[in-house]
Amino acid sequence: MPTECSDYLPAEIEPHWQNFWERNQTFSAENSSEKAKYYALDMFPYPSGSGLHIGHPEGYTATDILCRFKWANGFNVLHPMGWDAFGLPAEQYAIKTGTHPALTTRQNVENFRKQIKKIGFAYDWEREINTTSPDYYKWTQWIFLQMFKHGLAYVDEKPVWWCDTLKAVLANEEVVDGKSEVGGHPVERRNLRQVVLRITAYAEKLLNGLEGLDWPDSTKRMQTAWIGRSEGAEIDFVIDQHPDEKLRIFTTRPDTLFGATYMVIAPEHPLVEKLCTEDHKDAVKAYQDAASKKSDLDRTDLAKEKSGEFTGAYAINPVNGTRIPIWIADYVLISYGTGAIMAVPAHDERDFEFAEQFSLPITSVVEPKPQKSTADSPRLPYSGKGILINSENYTGLSSDDAKQKIVADLAQKGSAEATVNFKLRDWIFSRQRYWGEPIPMVWVSRPDFERALDTHDSDLKAYLPGEAVTSIVDGELKYALPVLPQHLPLNLPETESYQPSGTGESPLATIDSWLRVKINLKTGAICAANDPSANSPDWVSAVRETNTMPQWAGSCWYHLRYMDPKNSDAMVGPKAEQIWQTPDIYIGGAEHAVLHLLYARFWHHFLFDIGVLSQPEPYKRLFHQGIILGEDGQKMSKSRGNVVNPDDIVRDFGADALRLYEMFLGPLEAMKPWSTQSIQGMVRFLKKVWTEIIDTETGRVKAKISDSARTDPETAKILHQTIKTVTEDIEGLRFNTAISQLMVCINRFQKAEGYATPDAERFVQLLAPFAPHICEELWERLGNQPSVSKAKWPEFDPSKLVEDSMKIVFQVNGKTRNVVSVSKEITKDTILDMAKKDPKILPHLSGQTIRREIYVPGKLVNFVAN
Repeated sequence: MPTECSDYLPAEIEPHWQNFWERNQTFSAENSSEKAKYYALDMFPYPSGSGLHIGHPEGYTATDILCRFKWANGFNVLHPMGWDAFGLPAEQYAIKTGTHPALTTRQNVENFRKQIKKIGFAYDWEREINTTSPDYYKWTQWIFLQMFKHGLAYVDEKPVWWCDTLKAVLANEEVVDGKSEVGGHPVERRNLRQVVLRITAYAEKLLNGLEGLDWPDSTKRMQTAWIGRSEGAEIDFVIDQHPDEKLRIFTTRPDTLFGATYMVIAPEHPLVEKLCTEDHKDAVKAYQDAASKKSDLDRTDLAKEKSGEFTGAYAINPVNGTRIPIWIADYVLISYGTGAIMAVPAHDERDFEFAEQFSLPITSVVEPKPQKSTADSPRLPYSGKGILINSENYTGLSSDDAKQKIVADLAQKGSAEATVNFKLRDWIFSRQRYWGEPIPMVWVSRPDFERALDTHDSDLKAYLPGEAVTSIVDGELKYALPVLPQHLPLNLPETESYQPSGTGESPLATIDSWLRVKINLKTGAICAANDPSANSPDWVSAVRETNTMPQWAGSCWYHLRYMDPKNSDAMVGPKAEQIWQTPDIYIGGAEHAVLHLLYARFWHHFLFDIGVLSQPEPYKRLFHQGIILGEDGQKMSKSRGNVVNPDDIVRDFGADALRLYEMFLGPLEAMKPWSTQSIQGMVRFLKKVWTEIIDTETGRVKAKISDSARTDPETAKILHQTIKTVTEDIEGLRFNTAISQLMVCINRFQKAEGYATPDAERFVQLLAPFAPHICEELWERLGNQPSVSKAKWPEFDPSKLVEDSMKIVFQVNGKTRNVVSVSKEITKDTILDMAKKDPKILPHLSGQTIRREIYVPGKLVNFVAN
């Protein structure tokens, strides 16, 4: 114990036990399958320079309570922590200050680790990982190579967000209201060469896999919507002025083809320039420029006023041969479907608003049922199914029948094909930055690539996909070769400048000594371009891929590395994967409900498919903790000045008080405002616990607590009710109600004249997952060996909860006059006699004669008198 202090002093108690846990590696997971396992995973933090804020500990405390509970129940627990440390903020800081991002990242990690340890989380620090460590990203690169090998990686020109001020490409999530999240600078769409992963190849698996997951329904709905499976048809519209060109559209409603009165293509559609007539070019170009500055969310907002430009071109409707105008409009996205739609304004809200705004024809072709008169026609736009009208030979068919027949008829002409479409787009996997994992590819000329294919006993051949990956590099067509696993990790080069190239390429493109290399076509070995030893014909010139991976890459598989973090031969060994399999619970913010979780599921499914993993899904159970708001009820931010630093709270009130307060604020999933003043209530509760067990004059356990003391029935009942409630509430993540019950229990202990030492110990064990420092101290002072976390969890005794008394209602002439508590063993004669003498009954019997005595056992006594 830290001292023989008699008062509750968190500043002395908490560091002592934190040092004890670290010194004894109390929370190290066992690489053994003898016990049942429990693996709790936190969404690991990005270690920013500003350190933790008060919202971070909420989810961490929840998993910590669960883990301490599971240890006490005999589980082999894995509770790890690490750092998601690549990304734009560190690179931007390096650009501004000239400080290497590795240095700032290291400093930030050290600060975060120190802050987390102050709160007393039971992490296995021997398993700490960092996505920026070459020992870690070696395996991130290895996973990419497997995808490259299996044809899931390719290179393409893709529209991306370009910020001219930052001289960098930004991900969608880094653009807010048309400006960069970092700095608030203007952004625009620009086509750049990108490395892309075929996540669409896993669309069906990702959709079907959601069904068996214990996840919030809202998160599963969001992922389902993001994947966006829809059945329909791809239909070709011939361009009137360009009969050799076809505009392919995807529609889920081919039954409405006769109502298509215009076409809309995305401003980025590759046919825009060709279709646009001379008199419309200037207006179309201006519209394209304006659209390039809008986010996809802005463009598809149903509430916004519709905008567009006529291209001057017309398409031919394949079902009736009518000429319909082709417009460009930003409510159509190049990333969805084919980037073109047939507009049916009578049966689609966005098309209807657009047609009304630009006075385009609106033709109704589906009605819910045969109408008696035009007055009964449905209000437009009508988007439901029904019976076809105004559709030539298809009039009178149901929507479902018409869909099939129209598609079948057009398919015979070669104009349509039934298909399944997904809203999900392939994952742009590259960033034009320095501070990220280098992508393990090099580019060679076509003759050298063909030599690699023809070389006997070539290690490279085993990693080449069926279809070559090509791109324009250095102004000519080049072919991708992999950096083989035995040559990983491919480390980031040391450099003093992190300034963007200004061309849209990564800063790595400016480091010529790293960029220009030679590769051995037989072994895959890579060396500097001027290495004199690389002079055999097997060595050829190559250019490294300069894009780096997105921050998502390292977080896609970190849950696997925690299982086996020191393994230099595999990302996770078979034994470790067999022991831990996947996390039993994953707790983190709902802001990652789609992208991170979807990407991680994609990688996990792929690794399962190639036999690396034994299960297809990474996270069995997912829980989103709510946001802790500032004291002003607003989201915490530096600009509002409402950020609360947990270091200050720990200093002023103690870590146990912080942990308890965050869990007591309300349901874990709810949004809750912080109140520094209210945390005082938790301090008072902890002091009450301390002074109930410890004599503040001697520092020893109070005399009322002893092995020989008898716990009275009411106190025992409340204690065992508390054991039952806290156990169930921890399992159900109802931490606020568990704490409430602990408060009820300590209040009862205070009223008791005395109670047995084992009962005091049981209470300490129940409180320990929530407030571990004070409970370690109390546990030891009660005469036990630390740690309380490893002591067997108490079990409630059902017999202690059985009531030995009952409530009886006393009535006169059917009116209740009193309710009393009596023994269940009481006899009828005794209870009737007690009722007659009851002070509240006597006045109503005075001067009356009891005509009848009614006794309903266990319920009531009623005297009929007059």
